[in-house]
Amino acid sequence: MANKRPDQLNERELQALLKRKRIEARNQRLEEFARSGRIITLAPDLQSGAFEDFDNAIVSQPVSDTPSSRRKRISDRILLGVEILAVVGLIFILFNGVNLIRTLNSEVVAAFDLPTPSPTPLISAVVLPSGHTPPTDPGGARPNDAEIPEHLRPIVQALNNVPVPTPSPEHPIRIQIPAIGVDAPIVQGDNWESLKQGVGQHIGSANPGQQGNVVLSGHNDIFGEIFRYLDQLEPGDEIVIFSNVRAYNYVITDWEIVEPTAVHVMDPTEDPTTTLISCYPYLINTERIVVKALLNDF
Repeated sequence: MANKRPDQLNERELQALLKRKRIEARNQRLEEFARSGRIITLAPDLQSGAFEDFDNAIVSQPVSDTPSSRRKRISDRILLGVEILAVVGLIFILFNGVNLIRTLNSEVVAAFDLPTPSPTPLISAVVLPSGHTPPTDPGGARPNDAEIPEHLRPIVQALNNVPVPTPSPEHPIRIQIPAIGVDAPIVQGDNWESLKQGVGQHIGSANPGQQGNVVLSGHNDIFGEIFRYLDQLEPGDEIVIFSNVRAYNYVITDWEIVEPTAVHVMDPTEDPTTTLISCYPYLINTERIVVKALLNDF
């Protein structure tokens, strides 16, 4: 191959020739670098066992337990405890906040669901209704302010201004007392103007058939003398009160004569009752007659 020209060499011989040339060229460059001082002699590789000995030496050294390291561990634990307590407190606050919002929402919904109440007097009556002077008086029949203590007269005047509730199907509309021939309409309110129209239901008292006291007032010697003969009633006599729903039968239990200030007779009752009130005696009107009755179906 040394005596052959390049064009006479085959492929394998050409590859071997090129390889030999590259090796020769590299050796020449290394010799030139060595003469000029540009070659760095590398140290031999460390044996793998050296690294293992170094690791073992580090692990085998004991960790010093100094006071500063102990204090650091204690402070780290305290901080960890504080963080845990803070997280627990935050969860507690969020839980209670959700419950509070739920409770407030329930109260708001319940408030919107409340039925519209009927108007009721804001203050208690100081005298029984229907009080008036006799028609035979020189001044004729008029509200009897003399039976009201002077310092309480503004309260009575305020009661006269209580708004009349809108009638509902359960409100009483008529009363019948067969024993004394009474058959009269019932209106809302028992002030002077209301009793001109018939028998008046005290605003805020129970409706017929309901648990409580249905308080009804009427005049005895003016505006039809509807309740003139209440003193002729006897226990067992019947009172029929009508609403737009049905009729309710009450049975009289007793009656009594009281002072105009005996307002306790209008108090609510546990049983379904009715109370009839009128001035007494006839054409004198210094007292009140009060008739009590109990619902017959009770």
